[in-house]
Amino acid sequence: MPFDLHSILQTNRGQGAALHAEHINPRFATVLKTIGYDHDYVRAEGPYLFDAAGNRYLDFLGGYAVCNFGRNHPTIKKALADYLALDLATMVQFEAPLLSGLLAKELKRRIGRGLDYVFFTNSGTEGVEAAIKFAKCATGKPALLHAPKAFHGLSSGSVSLNGCDSFRQGFAPFLPECRQVAFNDLAALERELARGDVAAFVIEPIQGKGVNIHAPGYLAEAARLCHRYGALFVADEVQTGIGRTGSFLALDQEDSAKGPVEPDMVILSKALSGGYVPVGAVLVKGDVWRKVFTSLDRAIVHSSTFHQGAMAMTAGLAALAAYDETNAAENARRMGAMIREGVEAMKPRFEMLKEVRQRGLMIGIEFGAPKSLLLRANWAATHAMDKNLFAQAVVVPLMEDHRILCQVAGHNQDVVKLIPPLVISEADVRDFLRAFETVMVNLHKPTATVGLLARLGKNAVFGGRRSVGEANDAAAGASSS
Repeated sequence: MPFDLHSILQTNRGQGAALHAEHINPRFATVLKTIGYDHDYVRAEGPYLFDAAGNRYLDFLGGYAVCNFGRNHPTIKKALADYLALDLATMVQFEAPLLSGLLAKELKRRIGRGLDYVFFTNSGTEGVEAAIKFAKCATGKPALLHAPKAFHGLSSGSVSLNGCDSFRQGFAPFLPECRQVAFNDLAALERELARGDVAAFVIEPIQGKGVNIHAPGYLAEAARLCHRYGALFVADEVQTGIGRTGSFLALDQEDSAKGPVEPDMVILSKALSGGYVPVGAVLVKGDVWRKVFTSLDRAIVHSSTFHQGAMAMTAGLAALAAYDETNAAENARRMGAMIREGVEAMKPRFEMLKEVRQRGLMIGIEFGAPKSLLLRANWAATHAMDKNLFAQAVVVPLMEDHRILCQVAGHNQDVVKLIPPLVISEADVRDFLRAFETVMVNLHKPTATVGLLARLGKNAVFGGRRSVGEANDAAAGASSS
């Protein structure tokens, strides 16, 4: 019988959660059930998901910032169909592929900053691994610096730079000499660099966990300090890159009066895939590159079987075309500002609304302890039960009552994170703001905590406080950057 994808999907529709529980990850299947995220999506278009009943969901998660240009963008879809029709040679290995050369040239044109060469990867965490190796080889030094709450991936090297203990438990020992340096603190950074053993400072221009934004000029000065002490400055733009923050790179908004940010490496992934084929890129300064690939016998001293696959390179080139066609960065700036202004306008009415942090369509909404006695008691009780519980009181009803998909910003944080596709419209923003306002009204009622526990308990497969708490922890951890 010939392979028929349409028939396979039709025959097995609705069985995804059961198959996942039996064959892939039963714990995660329980998490999805508990927080009401166990939906069967059968179609996607732009910023929308659709289930088998025809219900439309507004996606403010964007596949963890993968789908910057919306799902199934016609330009990207056509490019991949064209690629398949051409029967091109790929994975020859002993060749210099045309498509990877073209994608590297295009990335360099858009990014500049003296970055001479491009190493392609299959993911963001692979890009971080490459940067770690390149930095150690180029400097001859052992130490790596990273920030608290940093997220650079979950492979063995990158998790050594992770600022969240929940991702590290059980996986020690980590790479030696990986040290945290206080967030946004140049004096602390200089003290660590002055020890003379630092190969690189690896940093997200905006932290994915919590959407924490550095003070103006910090990144430019941090790069200068790194170079003063013989260390490399590595910008992890896996989530912030390709329009997310309102410019092609987040670094593009961080140049200071004293000069531009001068990274030695920039790491990209996520949106470069176009939402279809995993792909990443590490752009590297020539002097760093030449210290790694020093001779003919070291021409492939760092490599990967799939890292220049023709379909992935096609997806990358088409994603850049879609970036231009959708005017993604400009729309991110306008829609992000509209969301921020809309939420900030609600702050006088809702005392638990603390702060909105926003750059383009990377938005963190933080909540804080209320002043009124009854609400303060509920706040304390909620946090005593589970430090991850409160933010679920926002994301769960947004999904269950309003069909809006978003996420908690990380473990033990009262922050909800919004990273929608960059193609959302003003109508989508108004829909979100109306839904968010309704959730805030209900959240400020005395019965809010009881209502959330009832929702989670109803959804939980096994029930009980322990399974609900574990699901909250997992859902917080799932907010991958």
